[in-house]
Amino acid sequence: PEWSNTDSKAVTELILSLAADGHTTAAIGTILRDQHAVPDARLVVGKRIGQVLAENDIVGRYPEDMMSLMRRALRLIDHLESNRKDRHNARQLELTESKIRRLARYYQGKGQLDTEWAYKRDQLRLMVE
Repeated sequence: PEWSNTDSKAVTELILSLAADGHTTAAIGTILRDQHAVPDARLVVGKRIGQVLAENDIVGRYPEDMMSLMRRALRLIDHLESNRKDRHNARQLELTESKIRRLARYYQGKGQLDTEWAYKRDQLRLMVE
């Protein structure tokens, strides 16, 4: 659109500064859309936000989707410590851990995750923080 910010260099600098502040790629996209009039960063820059961050060596230890699943599992573990009879959320924890393991196999195949990495519930808090 005519009203949108189309300066590729300025948008790239915004992406890098927002990533330095600790925002995820999804949060960066939302901030660009809502506060800086960039409806789609890929159309302006020519690549995805994650690719811009990877080119500038600003990547996390784990992929973002896997990290969000690990945070969800941690919240469920904390909930189940105080609510031991909550069978619904115990099942949700099992399903979330299964998704983490499947994603780990996928990322190990792509080479983005160490082949020796394994999900361990007792070490989850250290991985997330």
